[in-house]
Formats: sequence, C-alpha cells, structure tokens
Amino acid sequence: MDQRRRVYSKEEVERDSERIIAKIERLPWFEQASTILLYYPVHHEVDLRALLTKYLGKKTLLLPIAHRRRMEVRPYEGEELMKRGRFGIPEPQTLPYSGPIDLIIVPGVAFDSKCRRLGHGRGYYDRFLKKVPAHKVGVCFDFQVYKKDIPHTFLDKPMDLVLTPTKTIGE
Repeated sequence: MDQRRRVYSKEEVERDSERIIAKIERLPWFEQASTILLYYPVHHEVDLRALLTKYLGKKTLLLPIAHRRRMEVRPYEGEELMKRGRFGIPEPQTLPYSGPIDLIIVPGVAFDSKCRRLGHGRGYYDRFLKKVPAHKVGVCFDFQVYKKDIPHTFLDKPMDLVLTPTKTIGE
C-alpha cells in the first residue's frame, strides 16, 4: 500500500485530496469543532494543507510531532513557523498544546471496512488516540481500503469514520 501510494501521481493526489477535503468540511464534527488535529502530508499522503490555509485563525489547528516514544501536538501558526523534524516531516516550532481536541484527522497506510487502521508500526497515533476523547476520522485513497480485516490488537484504536474520495466507511 505504501509503495502504491508513493507512485500515485501528483495530479491524482491533488484531485482525490480535494474530494476528501470537501467531505471533511461537510462533516458536522468538523463544522462544530473549534480544535482540530490534522497532519502534514509526506510521501503522497492525502494532502490536507488546504484546510490549514483556509481555517488558520478560524479554528485552532494542531499538528503532531514524534517526540521520543510519544506523540506531542503543537498549534499550526503558518508555514513560516514550520521546520523539518524527525523523519523529515515539517513540524510547527510552537509550544506544545495540552487542551481539549474536538476532531482528529488521521492518515494511515491502510484501513478496513471496520474502520481499523494500519499505520507505520511505531504506535505514535495508537498511544495518543487512546488518551484523547475526540472524534477520529481516517483519510486515505480508495486503493488503501483493505478488503480483508486488518490485523489488530487491543492496543489499536479504530476510527469513527474513514473517508476516501468515493466512500464513507463507518456511517
């Protein structure tokens, strides 16, 4: 799945990301949320940067940082305060955030029909998601929806919904 996503064309990523963003913006959870945890896309992940641009100053937007063996979140305050961090992912150079989060948009290598997520195996999101009482929405391209059940353990936290350009899983 990861390799297939990496060869997905820039045009396909842009087109499908726009479709997913439109679906996110129509979610009541998004409309009602004041604080949203997004992510910064790498390696042809669903690109949600348009949400960062459009809602900067209108909602509290957060981005994750891999910090030792845990995930930390920091406010996004514009591209000028971003710097490449661990794993080469751009990170906000702002102070850590510790308040409530209403909605978490989560990337993944793959998802299944039960909204279970396969990540990169480091467990940053799984450990974080277990501690935060927020709506959790996975986003991926259609080919990242696995037809069989994804292997999982009690540590894995399923999403409330998974959005692809053509499907909404979990409704």
